[in-house]
Amino acid sequence: MYAILDIETTGGQFNEEGITEIAIYKFDGHEIVDQFISLVNPEKPIQPFVIKLTGINNAMLRSAPKFYEIAKRIIEITQDCILVAHNTSFDYRILRTEFNRLGYDFIKPTLCTVELSQKLIPGQASYSLGKLVRALGIPVTDRHRASGDAMATVKLFKMLLAKDVAKEILISSIKAEIKKGLSPKLLDIVESLPSRTGIYYIHNEKADLIYIGKSKNIKKRVNQHFTGTSRKSKKIQVEVFAVTFEETGSELIALLKESEEIKINKPIYNRAQRKSIFQYALYVEKDENGYLALKVQKADGRKKEITSFTSMQEGKNLLFKITAEHQLCQKINGLYETQNGCFQHKINECNGACLGKELPETYNERVEEFINDMKFDNDNMVIIDKGRSIDERSAVLIENGIYKGYCFYDLNYQINNIEILKNIIIPMQNNRDTRTIIQGYLRRNKVMKIVKF
Repeated sequence: MYAILDIETTGGQFNEEGITEIAIYKFDGHEIVDQFISLVNPEKPIQPFVIKLTGINNAMLRSAPKFYEIAKRIIEITQDCILVAHNTSFDYRILRTEFNRLGYDFIKPTLCTVELSQKLIPGQASYSLGKLVRALGIPVTDRHRASGDAMATVKLFKMLLAKDVAKEILISSIKAEIKKGLSPKLLDIVESLPSRTGIYYIHNEKADLIYIGKSKNIKKRVNQHFTGTSRKSKKIQVEVFAVTFEETGSELIALLKESEEIKINKPIYNRAQRKSIFQYALYVEKDENGYLALKVQKADGRKKEITSFTSMQEGKNLLFKITAEHQLCQKINGLYETQNGCFQHKINECNGACLGKELPETYNERVEEFINDMKFDNDNMVIIDKGRSIDERSAVLIENGIYKGYCFYDLNYQINNIEILKNIIIPMQNNRDTRTIIQGYLRRNKVMKIVKF
């Protein structure tokens, strides 16, 4: 017997969410034999984005039952059932948290239709419920409401049971032992971590580093490793012995430290990040008419790049932005294929280089201006941002265009005097990845100050 459910919540900080709606369908493998659907008064406000997503607002829940009033019915309908949900780890965690608040240990075996779908219906573009049921032609109503999503999950699960002809995958997917959420050891580890920006280090019993990561919320991110269902997460859960961390305050420093320390320590579960993850780059080349064209291409170490990207789409998005901001030509930059003028020219945002109306020399000045803005060549500067405490600041040093490292400081004279700054700086490698991280961060984020010297 299966209890197929979906829960809507208030949103908010991890393990502080409240249930706003719950739907449970008791399913015997063939048909629904019982059901329970109810709004729930979470006794806390709903996040605005959740109201927009679900249509459930605070006024609707004022007269709804509180969780303790429906807890007995939930226990009854799920008795001797395997819990099934799309991303079970979320719904199960929310239920366990609510029952824990009542002093009741709610423990059930679980199945996840995301995991089962990945095994039984491979090759899908997305395994989100909406896109998956759409791809499978499963009708769904009341999307992002508990009853609608739970019913869609029932239909999906029924299809998965049919596809599991040998029943081998389905049986192996049933958890060998009853899940209790986080084991005490993992829970103790998570509770010891801060909800702040920095780097975390996962160690095995030999104290070897098996994973290095960065996050704006270390506690939340490590908890995701410990509750995740991916192959890597499960391996980490088995091997973890301790987690240590370093707060950075600055996300830029966290990014730079992560990149550097993965390359040095080579943790076994950071395989994808040991080498450069920036596979595409922006290059400049002169076309047959003498115009400087900016192109996003596969990274080529033999050519001098302006900046690099993790994906082609990221590169194209930036190139569209650059083209608009500097009044460049989409056609010349390969963003608009036409025999005539580009679209930007039609709306008077391109000066007509695509039609030869603007001289190459004039056009190229703007391209060079952009390139100079992106370069660190011969730059001497300190990027100042927040530190690990309210009284502290962080500094990233670039000297003669070379990234030298970072430091934290309390007094301005420590960075105003270059010799003192060099003494307190934590030296780090200057490479393509660090350059791209710094350039990308400065493009997307505001820092407190940039001091040039």
